[in-house]
Amino acid sequence: MFGFLKNGLKKTLESINLVKADNKVITKDLLEEMLLEADVAYEIVEEIIYYLPPNDEVKKADLERVMGTYFIYDKPQTINAKPFVDLILGVNGVGKTTSIAKMANLHKKNNEKVILGACDTFRAGAIEQLKLWAQKLDMDIIATSQGHDPSAVAYDAISKALAKGYDRVLLDTAGRLQNQKNLANELEKIVRISAKAMQGAPHRKILVLDGTQGVAGILQAKAFNELVKLDGVVITKLDGTAKGGALFSIARELELPIIYVGVGEKMDDICEFNVKEYLEAILEPIFK
Repeated sequence: MFGFLKNGLKKTLESINLVKADNKVITKDLLEEMLLEADVAYEIVEEIIYYLPPNDEVKKADLERVMGTYFIYDKPQTINAKPFVDLILGVNGVGKTTSIAKMANLHKKNNEKVILGACDTFRAGAIEQLKLWAQKLDMDIIATSQGHDPSAVAYDAISKALAKGYDRVLLDTAGRLQNQKNLANELEKIVRISAKAMQGAPHRKILVLDGTQGVAGILQAKAFNELVKLDGVVITKLDGTAKGGALFSIARELELPIIYVGVGEKMDDICEFNVKEYLEAILEPIFK
């Protein structure tokens, strides 16, 4: 799995390598330049350097210790619910529907029975896209037509999952409506109706963020977190960006766990985020 994540961070690691060049000793000035090139936010770079020992040469163990403090937010506690319901959020274009398909495929590989709920009834294209994924993955889906009540879709998907013994329910949602108030009202209703279908549902509310946006995605995430309290994030398109260092900002600013990272176009190009492996990948080009 380490190689999988490392490969996904290839462009980020290449940008660090370019700055390092032939330098054998890692000074704080050189470290600052490398981290900024990887899109670690300036204020976080300054914090990292501040909390390192006072000597100018940076040691790997010290840097790993300091960097690890940015990922102290644990994943939500395991909930023994069947079905387990995930409500997936995110603006259009971040790879939300594809991420849902990848997550569904992960669950299927774990021998879990999955049903999808096409609750993005704002765009007809979103419904059709999720239907295509369901067909490709040979999974059940609850879908209706454009303009229908998305909370009714959520209710039907959860109800069917309860009745038929499904393990997982993945609910897609609209990324943008006419204004933020409409979006807030819709999401609140989906959450409320989901809880009517099954007490405690949805068990996680997960935001999908585009990794190519770097720190710019944080404002987007904060807006969603205000609308509906999030339980974690999925970062997509890490393979297409040199901004892999933005995960430090995402973790600190949102105070949320990173649950999955997407690192490619293929169905299997997704993995659970592992802090240790991420730090190892970032540190390798610095200290090689």
